[in-house]
Amino acid sequence: MTAAIIDGKAVAREVIARATTLSGAFVKSAGRPPGLAVVLVGEDPASQVYVRNKSREAEACGFRSEQHSLPADTSQADLLALVARLNGDPGIDGILVQLPLPGDIDSGAVLTAIDPAKDVDGFHPVNVGLIASGETARALVPCTPAGVMILIEGATGRSLAGRHAVVLGRSNIVGKPVAQLLLQRDATVTIAHSRTHDLPELCRQADVLVAAVGRPRMVRGDWVKEGAVVIDVGVNRIPAPERGEGKTRLVGDVATDEAMELASAITPVPGGVGPMTIAMLMANTVTAAHLRSGLRRPDFTL
Repeated sequence: MTAAIIDGKAVAREVIARATTLSGAFVKSAGRPPGLAVVLVGEDPASQVYVRNKSREAEACGFRSEQHSLPADTSQADLLALVARLNGDPGIDGILVQLPLPGDIDSGAVLTAIDPAKDVDGFHPVNVGLIASGETARALVPCTPAGVMILIEGATGRSLAGRHAVVLGRSNIVGKPVAQLLLQRDATVTIAHSRTHDLPELCRQADVLVAAVGRPRMVRGDWVKEGAVVIDVGVNRIPAPERGEGKTRLVGDVATDEAMELASAITPVPGGVGPMTIAMLMANTVTAAHLRSGLRRPDFTL
């Protein structure tokens, strides 16, 4: 068996196309476009690239797109004042504060200050609580977990009832919300982590294996059950001397070449889960605009 490659880029294009169509329809019904404000504090190069990509995609979807770039010495009070202003702007439906923030700013305080109805990252405690309590229809779901679920459902035919899903990683950003979303799809879910005993044997029981630990190629081929769907969320840079001195390349948390011999479907790195994150940000912005305007929640099921 050789695994089918799950093309995250192609799926992301479908999601963005739907967001663009819904954005156009929203303009006709609401008299304004969905609005997304992205806030960047400091000059971290990777964050600058992410923010530019998000803003560019928002414009392509027909959104009102705002980018607020603040110097690294911005005070927490000034950042909170900007968030408060964006909360009060009726034309802004989504607020995203790019992480990480400079060390002297309390990220938790800033994220909590965002209006939960505009929290398109899905990190506010209200949205976290809604997902944990099964009220996903009322929540803004974190972008990466939402994208992971679309990829899983596409690879499994959407029926997860009775399947054993193992989520390798327990972060608040990916591991925990993915596990909760899988539970809501009637999967039997195990959360594993670095202190789980006999981790390889547990992974071999998974019909769906989600790897989100941030350790390059930690999951070996013989950890994978025959026929399993493998979703690799990891993004790790490793040395690539074959490309030249000091060069690196991206790999996931799964030894892809090995896992392909047993898995039925697998996401590559890059090109798998990564593109889905920005796509689901666009979806969340459209969703927030609809919910804030009293309209039916749009469906991004593919």
